[in-house]
Amino acid sequence: MNPILVLNAGSTSLRFALFGPVRQGTRLLEGSFSGIGRPLGRLDVRRGPGDAFRQETLALPDQESCLTHLLRVLKSHPEGGSPSAIGHRVVHGGSRLSLPTPVDPSVLEELRRNIPMAPGHLPGSVALLEWCGSLFPGVPQVACFDTCFHRSLPDVATRMAIPRRHFDRGIRKYGFHGLSYSGAMEQLRDLGEPAATRGALVLAHLGGGSSLAAVRDGVCIDTTMGLTPSAGLPMGTRAGDLDPGLPGYLARTEGMSPLEFEHMVHHESGLLGISGISPDMVELLGREESEVGAAEAIACYCREAKKRIGAYAAVLGGLDALGFTGGIGGNCPTIRTRICEGLGFLGVDLDPAANAANAPRISSNRSRVTVRIHVADEERQILLGVESALALPAGASTNAG
Repeated sequence: MNPILVLNAGSTSLRFALFGPVRQGTRLLEGSFSGIGRPLGRLDVRRGPGDAFRQETLALPDQESCLTHLLRVLKSHPEGGSPSAIGHRVVHGGSRLSLPTPVDPSVLEELRRNIPMAPGHLPGSVALLEWCGSLFPGVPQVACFDTCFHRSLPDVATRMAIPRRHFDRGIRKYGFHGLSYSGAMEQLRDLGEPAATRGALVLAHLGGGSSLAAVRDGVCIDTTMGLTPSAGLPMGTRAGDLDPGLPGYLARTEGMSPLEFEHMVHHESGLLGISGISPDMVELLGREESEVGAAEAIACYCREAKKRIGAYAAVLGGLDALGFTGGIGGNCPTIRTRICEGLGFLGVDLDPAANAANAPRISSNRSRVTVRIHVADEERQILLGVESALALPAGASTNAG
């Protein structure tokens, strides 16, 4: 059996991994394309365990152009021939699709219908599925949805305070970053963390897109993102939650159309909008002392994350564990420190040295709440989804990373 190819597409990035068919094997290949749609993008590739990443600067106008280079990379690997299956991260499956699903024309049509819910993500996902179908005819593809982790949300957590007829049409909270959260839960179970199966846990996926999830007894009961991946916390360029009167106000005072408003809240807001400088947290931290906008953006971001942790502790009836993941959550000690400052009343106490070192556990010995960093491994979760959707035999592909 040939290897399984996993594709994890973002709005401006595409990560990939090739998993071998040998029981207890490792990744044969992994890498990423970044800067898609910008003047110059980058390809990072690691061609085996222990190998260093190799970098190339490339023109990457769209995700289809990435596939041309990916084919070249696959052919350069001894086991990189035609894959036996392809797994995809798909952000939104709407009300009908949530479990890992083999892709056929009816699934593609459903995804097209859902594009208004995730206009920044789904068009690229649909195109990628179609391109892969053309490049690898006959190879099964599986869509793994970021909403799957949140299927357990109670009805009260999914409803918006708008007329019921809209809920009946599928307008409700779905939640996202589910593959990341599933990976964090798997890590916690492997560590024997009690809160993974019994207790109160808050997970924070902090990155270009940011969200939090409240988990009780191993089941998600609330999350910050809603109908679309734009709700909740402020993000790199996304606004997060806003006053619902704002679109009407800007329409009356500035003549802003719905499409102009949508572009603003998706592409010109968040850290970029507040700072007026950049959506990149690392850059903002470097300019915090000299630029008021950078300092204000960081302060707003941390304050909103702290507020949601406190709110979820109230919903959960306490807090036993707190987990950070994502590019910011896993790599920015300063941000974790500021978010956790003032949470001592919940029992959160960080170990400064462990936090500075991005250690797996960053809470102190006296902390009542266990605080951990989780390395996001969405590609592994996609692989598991492929195996379950296609009912692959045990050992047919690796689960290791």
